[in-house]
Amino acid sequence: MSSDSLMPGGWVLLSYRMPREPSSPRVAVWRRLQRLGVAQLADGLVALPADARTREHFDWIAAEVLQAGGLATVWLGHPSSRQQERNIAQAMTEDRRQEYVALIQEAQQAQTLADPERGRAVKRLRGQLHKIGRRDYFPPLERDVAVTAVGELARTDAVVGAARAVGDRGEVGNEARGARGPGRLRLADPPAHRPGP
Repeated sequence: MSSDSLMPGGWVLLSYRMPREPSSPRVAVWRRLQRLGVAQLADGLVALPADARTREHFDWIAAEVLQAGGLATVWLGHPSSRQQERNIAQAMTEDRRQEYVALIQEAQQAQTLADPERGRAVKRLRGQLHKIGRRDYFPPLERDVAVTAVGELARTDAVVGAARAVGDRGEVGNEARGARGPGRLRLADPPAHRPGP
């Protein structure tokens, strides 16, 4: 089916069943579905808003299920009422909201970390933010707060890192010149007395 035939406002559904043993293919499929941020409608039935990307992901997963000896079918459809669709979207939004709240808390806690750990935290949290964003089909308000929290952490890390770099260069320069003697001028010294006209 081409992406042109996807219904606007529609949903793509994956119905699947896998053998219990071996468990590793079943676990791998479950993890892929979690990374996609699916709505779990029933045991073995998941849904995502329909677009070419989500349809392609479900087609790949269905192929994995079949290869592992299971059964899988990909469907396109609409819930029978707007309220049912709102309920599905609200459940997906709540799942993402919880992820963003946890990320916000981690970013706030990382503000107190020392230099190298804070830099690693920035990198890790940016990665998490990106991963959550890829499965965020109905962004909650906490998304913007999480983006701001990670941005503030990155700015703190950059400012502290820059200040430390300047401080390190100053200390190296002072050591190279030797200790200041009483006769040396510093930028903070008052101007020398100038004779009058």
